Amino acid sequence: MQMPEPNADILSRKARVVERLSAVLPEDAVIHEDHELKAYECDALTAYACPPLAAILPGSTEEVAAALRICHEERVPVVPRGSGTSLAGGALPTADSVILGVARLNEVIETNYPDRYIRVQTGRTNLSVTGAVEEDDFFYAPDPSSQLACAIAGNIAMNSGGAHCLKYGVTTNNLLGVTMVQMDGTVVEIGGAHLDAAGYDLLGVICGSEGQLGVVTEATLRILRKPEGARPVLMGFASSEVAGACVSDIIKAGVLPVAIEFMDRPCIRATDDFSGAGYPDCEALLIVEVEGSDGEIDEQIGLISQIARRHDPVELREAADADEAGRIWLGRKSAFGAMGQLGDYICLDGTIPVSELPTVLNRIGALAESYGLRVANVFHAGDGNMHPLILFDANTPGQLETAEALGADILRLCVEVGGCLTGEHGVGVEKRDLMSHQFTAADLEAQMRVKDVFDPAWLLNPAKVFPLESSRGRRGMAA
Repeated sequence: MQMPEPNADILSRKARVVERLSAVLPEDAVIHEDHELKAYECDALTAYACPPLAAILPGSTEEVAAALRICHEERVPVVPRGSGTSLAGGALPTADSVILGVARLNEVIETNYPDRYIRVQTGRTNLSVTGAVEEDDFFYAPDPSSQLACAIAGNIAMNSGGAHCLKYGVTTNNLLGVTMVQMDGTVVEIGGAHLDAAGYDLLGVICGSEGQLGVVTEATLRILRKPEGARPVLMGFASSEVAGACVSDIIKAGVLPVAIEFMDRPCIRATDDFSGAGYPDCEALLIVEVEGSDGEIDEQIGLISQIARRHDPVELREAADADEAGRIWLGRKSAFGAMGQLGDYICLDGTIPVSELPTVLNRIGALAESYGLRVANVFHAGDGNMHPLILFDANTPGQLETAEALGADILRLCVEVGGCLTGEHGVGVEKRDLMSHQFTAADLEAQMRVKDVFDPAWLLNPAKVFPLESSRGRRGMAA
């Protein structure tokens, strides 16, 4: 994975840049010593690391604006960073860049229950948004697996989803407005506490833009009433292909569960050993959750169970109480940590049409065998958001490169069957060089022209998303 060579002129001006940033930020908000910068050298894509020129931790929109204004004047690239949970290298710095972390922007600004919204600073973690309103029987719907740690800023950057996105949508479906600071320090308000702002859909452009257009410091989020009740049912199957066919049939039947989650045998074993969830010994399992009144839940689970029985399930287990429901979900929520006990892995997130699940699962198995590596599957099956985990040994020379080549083939497969490269992790650097497989040169040019408008000097996260060859001339403007 290639990154641009650092700009020697910027490196030579480090002391001046640090001095100017220190003049507008609190003393402890500017980090520049080499040993301290190690904490910012990578995100959750740990295979690649590079300490930045400096890291800053502003505590307000005004401080973000002041810092960006200086970096703009000094022509120093800036890499926005939420909590560093990006699996695509979205917050990977270059040696001549400044990391701008939003961790100190963590306050609740306003809560409005009649109009069902909450306004927060974007360093606040995903789970703590629900934590701020749950005593009043409200919740924030998007729930990535990293929700305990990931920041709203990163959720907006990558348009994150989670297990319950099948019914409630991903971040873009729950984002009403933002306060954003552009690279030159200009503060803009986009959207607001209403469902649809007039004019161009700039909010839709910003959500999922991976820190390319500005630094979002505040967000107005939709909050919802907690459902009357919810109940999961666990289904075990003899093969991944059969489980995939069951998912397709559930969706075709017009049922809308709140979640349909998938795990195959390697993941089932690892998560059960790790969590003690009590999963069945089978090749694949589904966790399907529905919600509503008791009558609604009974009707939906009855229909879903009827569909599942057509596929000869190894086990069909409906949660009898809250404790059993918690155990069913425990393993799924622990999946990524549990898989880490087996060794190193790359986690992908290509998205496919649900009808293609059986075919794609079969072909992923064949690809893994051809590369001599193991792949475990755990993903949001209801909306086709795949999360193949490619297992490898980072200490064996060449295995990382082999795992990346297999990952690239899997992502190409997703595009081939009518899907796309990413569902919620973003492009970052991981999928950057595959963008030309999904998009034509004209498509990429149109996308880059949008960035030209927001960030003419290409100083915000400039080495991400677009193939380096495609963006080379534009990035040169930052020098």
